[in-house]
Amino acid sequence: MTIIDNHPIVKRNLAIMWFANFFIAGSMTMVLPFISLYIETMGNFSDSYVQNWSGWIFAITFVTAFIFSPIWGRIGDKYGRKKILIFSAVGIGISILLMGFATSVWQLFLLRLFMGVATGFIPMSQAFISTQTPKHIAGRVLGTLQTGSITGTLMGPLLGGTLADTFGYANTFKWVSVTVFISGIIVLLGVKEVKTKLSDDANDYRTYTRKQVIQHIVNQPVLLVVILISTLVQIAHFSIQPILSLFVADIHGPENIALFAGIAFSAAGLGNLLMTRKWGKIGDKIGYIKVLIFLLFMAGIVYLPGAFVTSIWQLVILRFLLGISIGGIIPLRIAYIRQKAPLSMQGEVLGYNTSLRFLGNIIGPALGGALAGFFGFSAVFVVTSALLLLSGVIMLVCWFKYEYSQNDSHSLSTHRS
Repeated sequence: MTIIDNHPIVKRNLAIMWFANFFIAGSMTMVLPFISLYIETMGNFSDSYVQNWSGWIFAITFVTAFIFSPIWGRIGDKYGRKKILIFSAVGIGISILLMGFATSVWQLFLLRLFMGVATGFIPMSQAFISTQTPKHIAGRVLGTLQTGSITGTLMGPLLGGTLADTFGYANTFKWVSVTVFISGIIVLLGVKEVKTKLSDDANDYRTYTRKQVIQHIVNQPVLLVVILISTLVQIAHFSIQPILSLFVADIHGPENIALFAGIAFSAAGLGNLLMTRKWGKIGDKIGYIKVLIFLLFMAGIVYLPGAFVTSIWQLVILRFLLGISIGGIIPLRIAYIRQKAPLSMQGEVLGYNTSLRFLGNIIGPALGGALAGFFGFSAVFVVTSALLLLSGVIMLVCWFKYEYSQNDSHSLSTHRS
């Protein structure tokens, strides 16, 4: 029996955060398939104008999120994460609600910018559950939590596309905000922040300065690369997101475009849902970095054929396979951080990890929009594949040099003695 099984409050927190993540992720991804289409309704714009602004409007949320994530992580470590979760839900909900009343590209841009200050509900929930989870089952528990956001991501675009086709883009934003407010209410009424004794190591309960936290990360090269590589992975993953609906229109045509764009988004979510928890369990058994390296190479290989698809269903199949390969990358990284960072600095370390993920979210959509505008959609898939393969190479070299080789040398010296 684990602490999660024996502690009813911790077990309840995991269940509640699963549902809260489901609502938040579903709400935020409901609007993704038609952001570029919503921009088109605001004026008589050229295709390149829409593609470029889709990238910037999608990315600007992550500019402010990049700045605020470590700050919220440190505040959460000191004063409690429940308050930050509630603030985040309310801020996201208000932002999405007001987007339904936007009448210009600049208004949408500024609302997405403001939303970035509050964005971080899902990463904060991961830190919240991580600090209540023993190291040896972190992959399984965080993988379980991740299935909540994945299920929301799976259903969100499909439902959002249907709502947009039925009620219009502006009304969909207004309805979506309601589910975000529900998430905040669920956390407010249902979650209890508890201090669970998970370790006898005094370092887990010390107070660390910001300088000490950064030194801890820098002094562990594999941990540093796990955090830094978040940027490359997110650049790759988000380069196609804001223009996916335009790509679907290009290969499928304009009929029910929001619905088919939603299906393309959701296909990756389905692959994620099926494999995320399994990748976490495998990581618990054989090592998080080994599985992470495998998934990075697999994702890079799967992404490349997207440059050559000629039908919507070919794209859907590739998106599904991408979801399978990329599904374990987030929980495996967080589980490794849980393993290598003391409990009392978990929020701040995860905040830096999240901040660098958001940096990738800033660069990725802008890069994808620029590549599509100048070189066509196929270029986005080729560059994305190369970035994922590069991430795999960097992770493999670092792991081999600083963990595998050192462990092997240690085992050999122990055997000789």
